[in-house]
Amino acid sequence: MADNNLTPEQLHLAKRNNIVKGTMILTLAGFITRVIGFFYKIFLSNTMGAELLGIYQLIFPVYGIAFTVYATGIQTSLSRLVAAELGKRNDKNISRILRTGLVLSVSLALLMSILVYWGADYIAWRFLLEERCAKSLRILAFVFPFCGITSCINGYYYGLKKTAIPASTQLLEQIVRVIAVYAIALLAGNGELSVTCELAVLGILFGEIASCLYNFLSLFFTKSPGKLLVLGPDPNAKMSGKKQVTKEILHVSVPLSANRLLINILHSIETVLIPTMLRRFGLTTSQALSTYGVLNGMSIPFIMFPTALINALAVLLLPTISEAQALNNERMIGKTTAIAIKYSLIIGIISTGIFINFGKDLGTLVLHNEEAGTFLVVLAWLCPLIYLSTTLSSIINGLGKPRITFINSIIGSISKILLIIFLIPSRGISGYLIALLIGQLIITFLDSIAVGRYVRFSFNATDNLVKPGMITAFSGFLLKESYEYIKKMTQTSEVVLILTFCILFCAICIGLLIITHAISKKDFK
Repeated sequence: MADNNLTPEQLHLAKRNNIVKGTMILTLAGFITRVIGFFYKIFLSNTMGAELLGIYQLIFPVYGIAFTVYATGIQTSLSRLVAAELGKRNDKNISRILRTGLVLSVSLALLMSILVYWGADYIAWRFLLEERCAKSLRILAFVFPFCGITSCINGYYYGLKKTAIPASTQLLEQIVRVIAVYAIALLAGNGELSVTCELAVLGILFGEIASCLYNFLSLFFTKSPGKLLVLGPDPNAKMSGKKQVTKEILHVSVPLSANRLLINILHSIETVLIPTMLRRFGLTTSQALSTYGVLNGMSIPFIMFPTALINALAVLLLPTISEAQALNNERMIGKTTAIAIKYSLIIGIISTGIFINFGKDLGTLVLHNEEAGTFLVVLAWLCPLIYLSTTLSSIINGLGKPRITFINSIIGSISKILLIIFLIPSRGISGYLIALLIGQLIITFLDSIAVGRYVRFSFNATDNLVKPGMITAFSGFLLKESYEYIKKMTQTSEVVLILTFCILFCAICIGLLIITHAISKKDFK
């Protein structure tokens, strides 16, 4: 039963605890999912080879464009609208918001399935510039309706700040995908593993079907929105009509989807340009696809591995800030923003230290590819920028200003495309790495200006930048030298040794940050 005698401080504490609890749940699930996905990528690279892995990576721009059309905007709008209704203690509209979102998403997903299935040959030949992608695209087309249902239900749960279901959903999807691909590859190869691009995409389909069924069934076993309200439902709340709910969803989702669609198209152009420009540099088609496969299939997923925490925080930031804005609670917006930025930077700086000091050996020993290790060292500088930008974008969207993130992303993407066209033909893959760094720097800088303009929050440069930077540099120097010495003196497995030192590096950095009070319990109170 709701307690109507809670003080404002108790209510604020309850909301803060929800953020921390939700972030921990999503982080744990995200971490496990990324661990599974990480080893799955190694499995694919070993069984498919770098060239086929590059071809497999080429289909994801199509997946991203389709997902933007039927899911991105609708999921975000459901999260925001559900959170807003929850903040106003109006549980009557929440179920209607979900049902309307599902109808819209599935309808668009079916349309995209038809277009991609029947246009697979044209898309592969004219858009991806690789006709071997056609069969994979036809299989991918069946994924969209299931993915649309899952994204809507996840948006609903994010709005309610109930992260257990979305967290377990992504974990289930990953597990089913890996098991399906491994089992089919073993059977098809008569005991020997043989993975093709089509089989890898089939694994995506099985994973999405399983997660969709699980997500849908969860709706019948979870508490109703009204029972989640601390003060109980507002007896004076009214239910909106279907047209009104549809209008509200479209008001948020259409601009966001249109914005994201253009961004995804630019990202797709960027993806397709990389192998093309590498061929102009002098590489053969096989070499270009192999280099692209190593970069996007091995190195970048490794760099994105620590984002489990950042993505969890970003997902919860949007409904939290939307709710605070609906209640005109500027203090909560400012406090949440400051903490989110602080820990995004800390995680980014520590990650940079890991990849700079251990990147080459991680690529050689874990990914079994020396080139991947070289890429990791260069890409290390992206970590603080990518992690911070993810957080800033979520804050801006939570404030109801998606147009700003759209404009910033467009500027960054166009900058990258222009740099790719001019740099790769003369510098090879290093030209793309330069373009990636400059493009992300532009986006992060513009997002930072936007957040500073609309949110009043405190920024402690000493705790957020200076202390983490100095501690990371000191720990990196100390552990790098120790690692090189022990590696020569011990017979321990090199993979176990380097992973142990990476974990030790994180532990020492966190410990020193706590000792120097850069990290404090008061951040979570």
